[in-house]
Amino acid sequence: MCSRFRFSASLFASTVCFHVCSVMPVNSKREQGKDVAVQGTNDSSVVSKVSAAAQGYFHDDFLKHFVCKVSRRAPLINRGYYVRWKAVDHCVKQFFHATISCSRRQILSLGAGFDSLYFRLHAEGALGDVTVFEVDFPEVARRKAALINSNTCLKDALPDWDALSNQQTNAVFIRSGHYNLIGVDVRKEQEVEATLSRAGLQWDAPTLVLSEVVLTYMETQWSDAVIGWAAKLLPQSMFVMYEQIRPDDPFGRVMQNHFLKLNSTIHALKQYPDTVAQTHRFIQKGWEKCVCLDLNQFYFDLLPEDERQRVSGLEPFDEFEEWHQKCSHYFILTASKGSVTNQALLTLPKASSIPHMTPQWTERPPLVIQPMYGSPSIEAVGMASAVLAPGIILLTGGCGRNGRDTAARVLIKEKDGWKCACVEAHGDKVVSLYQTLTSIPGGGAVLLGGRTSPLNPTGSVVWVTFDPGNEQSAVQLSFENTMTVVGAVPEARHSHSACPYGGGLVIFGGLGKGGRPLCDVFYLRPTSSAHVINEKLVVVGGVWLQADGVPGVAVINLNTGSCLEIQLDTDWKSQ
Repeated sequence: MCSRFRFSASLFASTVCFHVCSVMPVNSKREQGKDVAVQGTNDSSVVSKVSAAAQGYFHDDFLKHFVCKVSRRAPLINRGYYVRWKAVDHCVKQFFHATISCSRRQILSLGAGFDSLYFRLHAEGALGDVTVFEVDFPEVARRKAALINSNTCLKDALPDWDALSNQQTNAVFIRSGHYNLIGVDVRKEQEVEATLSRAGLQWDAPTLVLSEVVLTYMETQWSDAVIGWAAKLLPQSMFVMYEQIRPDDPFGRVMQNHFLKLNSTIHALKQYPDTVAQTHRFIQKGWEKCVCLDLNQFYFDLLPEDERQRVSGLEPFDEFEEWHQKCSHYFILTASKGSVTNQALLTLPKASSIPHMTPQWTERPPLVIQPMYGSPSIEAVGMASAVLAPGIILLTGGCGRNGRDTAARVLIKEKDGWKCACVEAHGDKVVSLYQTLTSIPGGGAVLLGGRTSPLNPTGSVVWVTFDPGNEQSAVQLSFENTMTVVGAVPEARHSHSACPYGGGLVIFGGLGKGGRPLCDVFYLRPTSSAHVINEKLVVVGGVWLQADGVPGVAVINLNTGSCLEIQLDTDWKSQ
């Protein structure tokens, strides 16, 4: 499996560890072990949440009271918890807005673990007439009750704590006017109904049901039952779910294997592998309306531009591919029952900025990879390359062990192998990462785009000419930053593809401002990896935000605009 997906395994290890409630009767030591493993994900989850809050991704002064030590996670992990927190918070605020005229409202949080939602809402003054009910494993609820009881800051958020008994009574570990902590198995419908009734939940009041990576740990028959009894018992309610999807591509398989190793199998995505299947699931279980979005859709279409820019400036970040893949494998769902909560459902703009890919796969062609023997060892990421002439290869930009490379390199093939010559390229526009360098028929090459930092894509077009001289070892290069483009100028970008075509240059895709993937094609007349063959643009690899599978080889007809996808073996391993 390629390194991209090996890296993703470490992402799951720290970012998708979640707390859940009891999933099924404990009939053996093996099942008890699974329950303990699932409970243990709560501890890792809250540590990652604290890290994201500490770096300013969101504001929560109460999470830190549930951990012994604040540990800083990697930026990719912080972003993962940010978009999860933001999606759930968005749904909570939508529910509050839709039910503002109701005299009583409720939040029922399944598998709440050490979540601080109640304490945060109380501090914000957003609770009003809202009562929060949290349900989790009895052992998790007992630990949380003890933490709250021993912490002055948390107890102060429960003004009537002293007026009521804080000892466990019939699975109710904490009961107060606006907060109730319950330890019960949510699969047992009658026990759940009786315990919540004793705790004061009013079944006919507008209720928000929260489930953040909870039901998927259950066998699917039990999670379906929970969704069904919630629809049956709560006639005015909204269900909010955050879970995984797309199990069958390489990223999805790594994701499943990670949880399997933790003895916490994720079940639901096998039967409900995408947002469409999850939507049908809720409708079939009694919910009247349902909207399900993956996290790329939520991030790019529902978050305002200034918020995305704020997040981009919090930490240095350069894992855009992993970030987009992670977001494409998680969803946020809202389902409603009753006319009041219909107004709180997720909505999308009429025209989404995220194109949905529907590839038409053909059979895999044979793929042969041959190393270039005898070449000097050059280590760098984000480097561009082009063949200037037979036996002459130009390398520009990139970042090596000693930082960004300011020199261009020319590989020259001689009788005894390849030799490398360095040429200092003056100007910031030449010193860039993830740009393209494309040979042009008739001589020379074009440097296009790139970036000087993850937040600063460039739109420069640099003309590179060379003089081979009398001897092949005396190549002279010229970088001209004065090349102009007439007509529509391509948006500044990096990590794109470019190739020669019709004496000019075809540019495809890439990442623009704010890390937004671009889905455009430009043709620069003379003045991913791509090639034009018989009027067809061939693009290899890349990352899709919305599609089943991973990009292979795309063949785009430049005359008709039609596209054909050829799937490659993404599980190929070196021998």
